[in-house]
Amino acid sequence: MARYTESKCRLCRREGEKLFLKGVRCSTEKCSLVRRNYGPGQHGQMRIKPSNYALQLREKQKVKRIYGILERQFRRYFKIAATTPGVTGRILLQLLERRLDNVIFRLGLAVSRAQARQIVRHNFVYVNSRRVNIPSFLINKGDVIQLKLTEKSKQLFNTNKQLTQEREMPKWLEWQAETFTAKVLRLPEKEDIGQPIQEQLIVELYSK
Repeated sequence: MARYTESKCRLCRREGEKLFLKGVRCSTEKCSLVRRNYGPGQHGQMRIKPSNYALQLREKQKVKRIYGILERQFRRYFKIAATTPGVTGRILLQLLERRLDNVIFRLGLAVSRAQARQIVRHNFVYVNSRRVNIPSFLINKGDVIQLKLTEKSKQLFNTNKQLTQEREMPKWLEWQAETFTAKVLRLPEKEDIGQPIQEQLIVELYSK
């Protein structure tokens, strides 16, 4: 599976905002965007008025980097959203939020989506009592997500919950701490994302 292996802090600096790719570090003074709030590279501090295409491209790149997916998979999501009845941009964001690795991240069981992806790949997650090790698996309303608990995994989940306790629990998810299970109450909406995303720019980019 292809994945980005270079500096994650460089991506935040390129987009000019925190994408929370390195977990707790992003909320401290060690965050690269706090220390160097300008683009990477020798031309990073140049001020250039972006064109409409540049704005559309940057928005698409930002969303891809937030969810940790590459171009081919992102284009596939857009194709599904474009052929589904409804508002294309809203459906696109909904598909991204429904990814299993993103759900684990939203529940506070992982400090970053990269760690959430690793938890899923290592067979620690069950959906409706069936083991799922595919990070891109799409959850649906009414699904019940369970965790495989061992001594080490329970310690990891408890530690991550403490580190992410300031993170607000999404209203579309219900977490039961006693049993380490979660239920999907409804499908996510744009308001549940918590980060400013102009999905219409992405629609305009792919509609050319």
